[in-house]
Parts: sequence; structure tokens; C-alpha cells
Amino acid sequence: MLEKLFVIKIGGQIIDHETKLVAFLASFAAVKEKKILIHGGGKLATTLAEQMNIPQQMVEGRRITDEATLKVVTMVYAGYINKHIVALLQARHCDAMGFCGADGNIMLAHKRKKGSIDYGFAGDVDQVNADRLEQLLQTGVTPVIAPITHNGQGQLLNTNADTIAQEIAKACSRIYEVSLVYSFEKSGVLLDVNDETSVIPSIHPADYEQLKSEQKIFAGMIPKIDNAFSALDSGVKQVIIGKAEQLQQLISNKAGTTISHEKH
Repeated sequence: MLEKLFVIKIGGQIIDHETKLVAFLASFAAVKEKKILIHGGGKLATTLAEQMNIPQQMVEGRRITDEATLKVVTMVYAGYINKHIVALLQARHCDAMGFCGADGNIMLAHKRKKGSIDYGFAGDVDQVNADRLEQLLQTGVTPVIAPITHNGQGQLLNTNADTIAQEIAKACSRIYEVSLVYSFEKSGVLLDVNDETSVIPSIHPADYEQLKSEQKIFAGMIPKIDNAFSALDSGVKQVIIGKAEQLQQLISNKAGTTISHEKH
């Protein structure tokens, strides 16, 4: 039987809220199983870029990463936010180490090819070094990973944190029994986006097709669920989506939405 691993992604809005972040990290530190934390960037990069008079452009929720912006997001994501999280975890006796994709060659990516939108130095993941992550986990280290990757030729790239979490979960599933957890400000996948009590507790493929055909899933959640099924098809056992403040209940399937190939 494979050892359990939780790959947990924390959303940007929680990072912007210090009290919620501290509470979340206390719950994360208490997870007894092996675990990896992937974090986004929150609003700090945008604020700092504006203070430095570096114009910021967002398209469909994604940051256009020009050369100046790449420097800012690297400083903020792989620098301050990453080390702040590591320090808070160390204070809770969780032996965390901070990384980005370039550290230990953990994650290789390529610059996104220009389509109708040029995202600049945005990276799409090519390869995850699961063996290196296993080495860290086996020594008792909890990796904390910032959403900065590299192309193996000296170029850093800004990569979506949800994507990083999914690719790490998929790569590690040949070594561990992996649960991928997306923890953010919502209680889970909701039947009514304005009603936090309308959580769908579990979704499997037949449910999903029916929910989509009846237009009962908020359109913005569909890409996340599509990605969840892609992760399941690549060996991940389950994907859990839910509120960061309920992390312990999420990992025990007592809150949020659990997406799997099996009925719960």
C-alpha cells in the first residue's frame, strides 16, 4: 500500500489575510501525513509593482508577465511570501523548506507560445522532479513551493499555482497515494454561487456531466473540475475543493467537495 501524500494549494485571497493565513498554517502543520504546500501570490505583487511604477495587465484573471513584472513576482512569490509561510510553519514545529521550480530542478517549464494573447514570461509545465520531492519528504521536510518555474536555460517563468499543484500531484502519484486539495475562500463546489451552504459533497464523472447539462455548476468552477478529472486520470486518488479554514475536515472528507472516480 502506498504512503499517503497531501498536495495542498492555498489560494491568494487567504495569503492576503494574515489572520486567516496563520490559522490555515496551524491546521496545515497539524496534518500528520506527508504534505506539500503550493501557494499563490495574492495582491502584494500588484501593489509593489504599482509602487514601482510598473504597469500591470490582467487578462481573464491571468497576469501578463513582462520582464519587469517577472522580477517583481519572483521577489514577492519566491521571496517574501514563500519565506513568510516557511517561518510561520517553523514556529508551529513543521520543518518546512521553501522552493521555486528552479531550486533542485524541481520543475521545468517552457515559455507559453504566443496565441491570441502574449502572456510574456508565463510558463507551462513540462516536467516535475518527483524523485527530488520524495527525497525531501523522506527526510521529514515539508516543501513549500512558490509559483515560479524555469526552462533549464537560465530563464525564470511565472506559472499558475493551480497548475503547479496539479502537475506535482500527478507526478508524485507514481510514488504515493495522492490527494490534491485546493483550499480557498469558498466552501466547495456550490449549486448556488451565492449560497455557501449549497456545497456539492462529492462529484464523480456521471454526476459531473449531469450537473453541467443542467447548468448547475458555476461556469468559473468548470476549468478547475476539468483539471481535477485530468489529475484523476493521471493517477491522483482524489481532488478536494473547499474552504481553507476547514482544512482538517477537508482532508478527512468531512467538508468541501470531493472529486473522484468512485462514489463516496
